[in-house]
Formats: sequence, structure tokens, C-alpha cells
Amino acid sequence: MMAAPSAQRAAAGFALGMAVLTFSVGASGGDKPLWELGAGASVLHFPAYRGSEESRQWVLPLPYVVYRGEFLKADRRGLRGMFLDTERVELSLSAAASPPASSEDVAVREGMPDLDPTVEIGPALDIHLWRTLDEGRRLTLRLPLRHGFTVESNPRSTGWQFTPHLNFDWSDPPGLAGWRLGLLAGPIYGDRRQHGHFYDVAPRHATPDRPAFDARAGYAGMQLVAALTKRFPDYWVGGFVRYDTLAGAVFKDSPLVTSRNYLAAGVAVTWILGESSRRVAADE
Repeated sequence: MMAAPSAQRAAAGFALGMAVLTFSVGASGGDKPLWELGAGASVLHFPAYRGSEESRQWVLPLPYVVYRGEFLKADRRGLRGMFLDTERVELSLSAAASPPASSEDVAVREGMPDLDPTVEIGPALDIHLWRTLDEGRRLTLRLPLRHGFTVESNPRSTGWQFTPHLNFDWSDPPGLAGWRLGLLAGPIYGDRRQHGHFYDVAPRHATPDRPAFDARAGYAGMQLVAALTKRFPDYWVGGFVRYDTLAGAVFKDSPLVTSRNYLAAGVAVTWILGESSRRVAADE
């Protein structure tokens, strides 16, 4: 397979940045503009894929898009459609993405097809477990289930992924007035097709140092994320650190897994260029 075009790579990397950084964008609840628009840039450091010892840096444009409609929302948790919204439970449509990886840049994948960028979409159930009266601290159980597709002229299914996690949001933590701290932790599960996309080695690609491997469905490791963001009057800044461990993952013995623990990180700044005069109640 030929390497993905540069524009396709940039788009996938940008989507990845948005997926990781936007979950912490926002401020405390109250009346907010119906929409806000801005633009900025992000710097991201990620492995080629989960389990790869090779990593790369992305320097990407980053739009700031917030929309607080009754059904369609684009906010600190990304673009989503709300199907159910009560005091305790939310059901929405969520999305995520992963970047491409050229086999020329990953030693253990030499001679194998490149990894195409992917997008994932599916339902997400949020259960609000606890919150303070002023909404300054909240603990939420999030249950997203997404199905993935490659981003190419003939998209292919990459299977299902389930990523249940606990998310703790803290506005104005001690010594950080005006900042928002987000902490996220949870396991990852995938079906055979999801794991096979990244970790299978077909017999035709096997070598003495890279035996054939068929991934199976099941546990795919754990993620821990910490993010810190702040909205100023005219701009927004944020950063995150993510720790990944593949200890106990069903595909940990794949020859394509060369690192079972790693860190990813990113920082971003966006300038607010405009907002609507109409204001709506918001809980982010």
C-alpha cells in the first residue's frame, strides 16, 4: 500500500489533536454564547501507534469551535449529538481519530503496508456519579463504544473499540484560579479486527525476526490522562500528558509491539475570533 498523501496525514493528525485536547476545553457553567470561533496551533508528541517505540511530533493548526445547541454540541468533549440529557445520564454520539504511520518510519513494520489514518464514531453513555453544588468538581463514568474506518478512497472497517473510563473535572484547583484540571483513567477493549489492524502480521509479511501473528479480541491496556486548560478573555491555552500501558493486553506478544509503556503529550493555544450575541445555559 502506498503511503497516505501528506494532506491526508495532516488531516488525521489534526483530528487526533482535537480528539485529545478538546475534552478539557471550557469553563464553569452558566450563560455562554451559542457559538464561539477561533484559531490557533498545537504541538503534539505521539507514538506511531500504541505499542510502538517510534514516535513523532505534529505541529498542526487547531481551530477553536464551540457550539451549544440543544442537540448538536461542539465543546470540551468534541463534536457530538445529544440523544438523551438528564441530570444523571447523557447519551450522545461521539467521535475519535488515530494518525497514519508509514512503515518506512517504523523499523518493525519494514516491508508491511502503511497504517492508514482512522476515524471512529459511535454512542457514548455518560453517568454523572458525583458533583459539588457549584459544579466546580465532577466525577463522571463515560462509556463510549466506537466503530472505526480507515481514511482513504476505499474505507475499510477497523472494528470496534470500547473505552470505559472515569473522568474527574476540577475548576479552580488550589493555586490555579481560572484553570480547569481534567483527570481521566480507564481500560481499553477492542475486537479482533480492531487489534488486527495494528498488530497482525500476515504470513506473507513474516520474517525470521517478525513471526506471523493473529491478534484476538479483548483487553488492550490502560490509559491515564491529565490535562490543564484555561480560557482567557481573548484566547485559550491547554496541555495534556497521557500515560499508556499495554501490560496484560491480548496482543502484547505481537512482534509489532516494541514498547509496553509510553508517554504522549501536547500543548495548544487558540485565539477567540468571534462569538454569537445569543447566550444559552451551559454546564461545561
